[in-house]
Amino acid sequence: MSDGESTLSQAADVIEEASNHKILDVLARAGFAVMALLHVIVGAIAVAVAFGQPGEADATGAIEQLAANPWGPAVLWACVLACGGLSLWQASEATLRMRGRPRKERVSKLISSGFLAVAYGSVGFTFANFAVGLRGDSGDNTRDFSASLIANPLGLWVLVALGLTIIGIGIYFIHKGARRGFKEELYHFDGTRRGRIIDSLGVIGHIAKGAALNLTGLLFVIAAAKHTPEESTGLDGSLKALRDHAFGPYLLVAIGAGFIAYGIFALIRSRFGRM
Repeated sequence: MSDGESTLSQAADVIEEASNHKILDVLARAGFAVMALLHVIVGAIAVAVAFGQPGEADATGAIEQLAANPWGPAVLWACVLACGGLSLWQASEATLRMRGRPRKERVSKLISSGFLAVAYGSVGFTFANFAVGLRGDSGDNTRDFSASLIANPLGLWVLVALGLTIIGIGIYFIHKGARRGFKEELYHFDGTRRGRIIDSLGVIGHIAKGAALNLTGLLFVIAAAKHTPEESTGLDGSLKALRDHAFGPYLLVAIGAGFIAYGIFALIRSRFGRM
């Protein structure tokens, strides 16, 4: 090994050691708790929407609810810190902690944890926007984004690819829930009443979230096929679109309840998850 490679390896060791610090572990667990809370609020909004109440059933709507409480600014900045810590933890999972593993395993982890690092970072960014008073409608933002893509010659294919990617993630969540793949992330409580409850929450929550993502991705594909960006409205618009169908409100209640179940599961994961 050359001096340069040795120096890089030593630097990576130092960074990896820092990523294993207790503070980052605490922040990452706090980040999981924040994401859990967002899912519970989104689920509650979805159920309310099913009964004709106003609300934005997505992360932006959930953050708006948190911002409305008397401790709003402090809560928002605490959530920024927690989501930032969780994003950094996922980034270290995708890179530093995979050194020495087989190439296939490294690539798989880079894709999965790398995506999550970006996703959690974007949620933290949304929290920061609310904390400084910059608030926007996520449905409008999604429609504007879709319109800008459709106006571009290659944009249609990008929009289709985005929709199919979201559908793929949705299928992953459904498969993970159905086969109980989430159990790998938790210290096991097999054979106990608590374990059975956690199992049920994990299955219901993952399948419901996967179904909602499939619907969201499908609307992106439809928007591209019909050249109608107004049909790609993100999660909130996807769930509200169900209201107009015969059994839509019942499905909306089921998905909302599933999101609440996923949120409770994620809260348990924040406390008992393997880090």
